[in-house]
Amino acid sequence: MSAAPKSRTLATWLALLGGSLGLHRFYLHGFHDAWGWLFAVPTLLGVYGAQRMREFGMDDRLAWLLTPLLGAMLAATMLTAIVYGLTPDTAWNRRHNPVHPAAASGWAVIFGVVVALALGATALMATIAFTAQRLFELQAAAPPPARIAPAAAGR
Repeated sequence: MSAAPKSRTLATWLALLGGSLGLHRFYLHGFHDAWGWLFAVPTLLGVYGAQRMREFGMDDRLAWLLTPLLGAMLAATMLTAIVYGLTPDTAWNRRHNPVHPAAASGWAVIFGVVVALALGATALMATIAFTAQRLFELQAAAPPPARIAPAAAGR
């Protein structure tokens, strides 16, 4: 008995809505997929960093390190949704539905790609801006390097 056919539209929307927790991987490969379980680790660490930032403020250095993980995972899973959505039907069916007849995808998958592009670009730019700001603030707070006086000439 063969597995049920895998919908490109559903996989795109699962990556869009729950990809950072690996839902798209579980849909396509089952709950035994190790990569699906690994998606949740950096996402939950990033959520923990965001919670620390709300609780302890912007000066919490652990939050500085953990919060960008959330943005990176969101951007990565939005890219995954875009790749799924833009995969041609024939290539999708060859990989995920080899024994089922080819099913054409409708406009829902294109709408999912558009939403993923908007959310992914926002998450990526916000993560870059946040990380760069924190890096510059860290450098500005560091003490200036010690100056070495030139050797006195003619001693």
